[in-house]
Amino acid sequence: MYNIFKLNKRRQFLKTAGLLSVAAGSFTKVFPFISSVTDTANKNNMLPGENSTSLIGQYGSWAAGLIEKQLPAFSFRNNTWKDVEEWRLAAKQRLIERLSVPEVKTPAYTVTRAYEYDGLKIEEMQWQLPYGRATDAILLKPVAAKGKLPAILAFHDHGGNKYFGTRKITKTSDTQHPLMVEHQKEYYEGLAWANEIAKLGYVVLVSDAFPFASRRVMLQDVPEHLRNGLTDNDPENTEHIQAYNKWAGEHEHIMAKSLFSAGTTWPGVFFAEDKVALDVLSSRADVNSNRIGCCGLSGGGMRTAFMGGLDKRIKCAVCVGFMTTWKDFILNKSYTHTWMTYVPLLPNELDFPEILGLRVPLPTLVLNDSEDELYTLAEMKQADHILQQLFKKAGAADKYNCSFYNGPHKFDRSMQKEAFEWFDKWLK
Repeated sequence: MYNIFKLNKRRQFLKTAGLLSVAAGSFTKVFPFISSVTDTANKNNMLPGENSTSLIGQYGSWAAGLIEKQLPAFSFRNNTWKDVEEWRLAAKQRLIERLSVPEVKTPAYTVTRAYEYDGLKIEEMQWQLPYGRATDAILLKPVAAKGKLPAILAFHDHGGNKYFGTRKITKTSDTQHPLMVEHQKEYYEGLAWANEIAKLGYVVLVSDAFPFASRRVMLQDVPEHLRNGLTDNDPENTEHIQAYNKWAGEHEHIMAKSLFSAGTTWPGVFFAEDKVALDVLSSRADVNSNRIGCCGLSGGGMRTAFMGGLDKRIKCAVCVGFMTTWKDFILNKSYTHTWMTYVPLLPNELDFPEILGLRVPLPTLVLNDSEDELYTLAEMKQADHILQQLFKKAGAADKYNCSFYNGPHKFDRSMQKEAFEWFDKWLK
């Protein structure tokens, strides 16, 4: 059961994440959070009234019907597709076309600092893409490691916090920003999970995603009338960070419109930049490039779905806290999600779980929270059913697993344990 602190935290997350399009002032009136245990409507992670209405009123059933008339054209569940390789080639090509992935050449990287902490060798890295400021990244591996190790491309979450990136899931000294201490306590049960899996014998790379941390939109770079009176001064001040994150959430629709107008998509930019990070990781002499996995919570789970589905170098994928159907977004939960999620026209061709399913028969784990209010439980279960069908049809049922954990949106110690054991099983 949620306590009041948890409810307030989740309310604040949804308000500041750039995941809501409602006015903050009316939020508490429209969406009163009540324990999912005591409120019947919330047994499916629905707020009162959501189970009998849609986000777009009487247009909901019509909109959902547009993609329910038949299976998506490139779904492997469709009887049109018999051969898994033929299907994968065609479906991947269509997905790449819909993403309109920008071409980004992988630059050389530099190590700006190297040191040891908590039994790990840590390298602070940087590379410069053709646009924007340089990307900061952190690489971790055991101090005593020798030879080539399996590796993990670790994706940080969204969390309504664009000021931070790699620091959300790493710890590189005894001193952490108070907001990151709180963040890791809230979503990771107090652990820097990238550190924890590195200690088990992996090379782990975490890079700032577009547009987070080193890749964030700086206030000084946008027109003054869009800055809401804010500046980039006093950057590590908590009040400044919170104000920036609120501004960045409200700026998301502008970024999304600009990307669409540029002929690309937000997931396409994510994939292009994450592919650069994968290139960097797989090129290292201390990495076994045939044993690389990827993992992330929430926005990191979304990036896992696209990277795991599209790049065959990812031999094992763990998607945490981001698995549902397009129908769930249409009717129930698009308001809880960032503009970073959507790919125009793709729902006609692949349901959301089938993006990750493109990796079949490679090992794939999905971890859900049963009271995650970002999705309905029914559609999380439907997504699991779709992936089961895909892997079964491909003769690889043993390569897929999905688990549901009690509680709200998180990647806690129990979930991390299952994820790490899954990586050990398939990458070591």
